[in-house]
Amino acid sequence: MYNKILVPIDITEKSLAHLVLSHIQYLAEYENAHIHFLAVIPTIPFYTTMGFGFAEKADSEQENVTKKLAEIINEFKIPASKYSAQVVMGTPRDEILRVSEEISADLIVIGSRRPGMSTYFLGSTASMIIQNSKISVLTVR
Repeated sequence: MYNKILVPIDITEKSLAHLVLSHIQYLAEYENAHIHFLAVIPTIPFYTTMGFGFAEKADSEQENVTKKLAEIINEFKIPASKYSAQVVMGTPRDEILRVSEEISADLIVIGSRRPGMSTYFLGSTASMIIQNSKISVLTVR
């Protein structure tokens, strides 16, 4: 049913990756799907709107995120031939949607926190992806 599944991973929210773990293991094994893991390094304007600073150089940040993404992917226990991984820089919502089109994904699987007041007013990355995606999105809570 699904050939290519995009799994955005927020390396700062490891608990969200753990939410999708069993779903991705199942889809990789029983659906014989290829899993494409994606980590997005938010750009300076995104961090500024969130009230955070972004002081590290882009190259060292890319290396750091790539290492952390690999550590998280290892927890999924998926054979290396069944997945690929990518780290990009930009606005998380935009990059997730762009990469889903670029790789011709059939499904996006994303972990999401329970909604609270901050997401009610500001929205969350998961809700923005659901609203703007051209393909199905499985949101795991």
